[in-house]
Amino acid sequence: MPLFASAFLLFPIRPIQCQALPLAKTYSLAKMVDMKITIWEGCDLTVAAAIKFFVERSSPYSIFSRRYPILRLIQEVIDPAVADYVNSLPPSHKDYISGVNLGFSEVLKKLGLNVVAQAQRLLLRNFVLTLDQQTSLDKCFTATIESLIELVSECASKRPKKSSPAKGVTINSQRKLGYCEFCGNLTEFSKLISEISEFVANDHEFPVHEKQVLSHRYCSDHRPKLTNGLWNPKYRQGKRSLEQFNKELIRLRRQCAKPHKANANTGNILIDTYFHEWMQGQTLTPADLDKLRNIARRMVDSKFTDTKKKIIILKHQGFNQFETAQVLEKNHYTTMTKQAVSKALASVRKEFYI
Repeated sequence: MPLFASAFLLFPIRPIQCQALPLAKTYSLAKMVDMKITIWEGCDLTVAAAIKFFVERSSPYSIFSRRYPILRLIQEVIDPAVADYVNSLPPSHKDYISGVNLGFSEVLKKLGLNVVAQAQRLLLRNFVLTLDQQTSLDKCFTATIESLIELVSECASKRPKKSSPAKGVTINSQRKLGYCEFCGNLTEFSKLISEISEFVANDHEFPVHEKQVLSHRYCSDHRPKLTNGLWNPKYRQGKRSLEQFNKELIRLRRQCAKPHKANANTGNILIDTYFHEWMQGQTLTPADLDKLRNIARRMVDSKFTDTKKKIIILKHQGFNQFETAQVLEKNHYTTMTKQAVSKALASVRKEFYI
């Protein structure tokens, strides 16, 4: 078993069963009150069906409810599917699942949902880097574990329909929680709830008027107005570039979903190839939504245009600056000179080079 697994788990987990699931899209989204669970394409049929049934029954359940504890629902619905899948896997794959000798819900109960999600994500990354040969079994394993990670992560933040966001909090619990609309940071309101939940701060430390002005749509960097009352230039920039931000985010998520082939679906082969090659040097998964959102934000803010992506991939393929300009002019209808290529390369952030 990988050595770093013990840093997160005292008990090794076992997998869940996998067969190809013919989904029309890369993944399907099942709504849970204000949550979504991602079922990956290729996820085991039994596990996928269990997750869908789980979603149908999940409305009153949460980690905070005594009457409807979500761990009980996991035990009733998810545990049997996970156990069947674990029993179908070879020993080599079982080493990459946390809590092998315990039931799925029992591991979550003993270690906590967030800890298990983080540990399993590290184990899965190690599997991809070491054992994964892209066989049907490997693809199914990855898709199933990703689906379970998504399930656990979403359950960790699920609250009852009527509740306070955290113990002792006296503010409106129905306000939206999540990421800033322009990046991967938590909104001001979500960050407050997170700090209270983690006992970093107490509810009484925040005056009522301060709670009321916290944004549930934007982080502190992108809030519409600064503390001095002036309009925030970062908000205006984010508002102007929102469409491009969402476009880049979709491309990144598509490529993360199928990292072994060009899957950004941009409509241009060079741009698709760029995302594919660039992603090979990363350790990102669709579950790393905060990181993907921040990457998309940096792409937009640094004006990393599609033309620059084409230049980067052509450079990676061995073309010099003069040849790159010729290829873009002849085949991609982009007016370009050697000097323009040089200037474009100089403006690209180092993190976006291949």
